[in-house]
Amino acid sequence: MIGGINIDVGSVLGGIGTLAKDIRSAITGEISPEKKAELEAKALEIEARAAEAENRVKELQSQVLIAEIQGQSWLQKNWRPILMLTIVAIVANNYIFVPYMQLMGLPAVILDLPEKLWNLITLGVGGYIAGRSGEKIVEAWRKK
Repeated sequence: MIGGINIDVGSVLGGIGTLAKDIRSAITGEISPEKKAELEAKALEIEARAAEAENRVKELQSQVLIAEIQGQSWLQKNWRPILMLTIVAIVANNYIFVPYMQLMGLPAVILDLPEKLWNLITLGVGGYIAGRSGEKIVEAWRKK
């Protein structure tokens, strides 16, 4: 069971194997019109299941954000903005302050900004947007 969804790995793998054989038959031209229609139906079913799984993941992520927003601890509610402001400070240092200080002949230190930190800020901005939306939804929900 993954995220409340029952998944039988054996049947999924078996279905994928059958689908692969059908795709091979379609590519080599050894397929009847009935088999082609069946193959298209299977592909649509796989797409539908993938969309369901993606929706479930998004639903679980939003539940986590709502739980953080509803939390009682100041740190629990504000750790994401603090982290994002820290990253913004590093970016501002490296690309705004340091170049101007170097132009004036002053010593300046460029802070290391690993690629994973850039990935984190990308996720953080998305999380911040979702979090703000979640806050507004929770506020509207509490008012009802």
